[in-house]
Amino acid sequence: MPTIKRCGDTALPALVLLHGFLGSKEDWQACLPTLSQYFHCICIDLPGHGENEQILPTPGFEALADTITHQVINLGYPQFHLLGYSLGGRVALHIAKFHPAALLSLMLESAHLGLCSTRDKQTRLKHDQKWAEKLASKPLRTFLSEWYQQPVFAELNNDAREQLINIRSKNNPQALLHCFQSTSLGLQDNGQKVLKQLHCPRYLLVGENDNKFSNLAEKWQQKIDLSVITIPHSGHNTHKAQPKMFAASVIQLLYP
Repeated sequence: MPTIKRCGDTALPALVLLHGFLGSKEDWQACLPTLSQYFHCICIDLPGHGENEQILPTPGFEALADTITHQVINLGYPQFHLLGYSLGGRVALHIAKFHPAALLSLMLESAHLGLCSTRDKQTRLKHDQKWAEKLASKPLRTFLSEWYQQPVFAELNNDAREQLINIRSKNNPQALLHCFQSTSLGLQDNGQKVLKQLHCPRYLLVGENDNKFSNLAEKWQQKIDLSVITIPHSGHNTHKAQPKMFAASVIQLLYP
């Protein structure tokens, strides 16, 4: 099965879409009917997700940035718009770092720009190691039930949470574990420095009800030139909660 899903006229500008942890290329489906009218959409499974069985080194950000960029270039798009959600946004930041000339624009959805101090990174690595141990030792459904109880997913009601658990249970837990450990926030480069040096347009999209990332966005804006767009009536995963509104926002930003 392919690790890439494409939609839209191949003559249109390319828009590469990277999903979050536990997701897949199919997560963008509700946005594609609108986005594909303006872009040739290229949705990619990250390692350990969907059909992608790639095993990353640790840390794995640079290797993954190289792989994705070369994949897209080999499809015939030396330059492309890049959109990443959560983990996908953190991967997108590393594509921006290692392949800045390939980007026409960078859009981050609910994505962390990275921790600045060694102490914070070490604390995060310990935090993520606890989650990794749960993923390695517990049934996947049990892990997912605990994962989606985190405050960042507070907007999910019981039905929505159960629906996500059912979908995500199809993943391979061992493959997820490899990806999770190699892409920890504690291993991530400083995205603020990346954005300061990036010459293409860059945007951060956050959900109106996502208090954590709305507050982070305000702090980041005080330090760097970053356009922040708030998507109404949505939490952490804005493209799932409001796919039409999300897609319309992307189009408005890139086709003002």
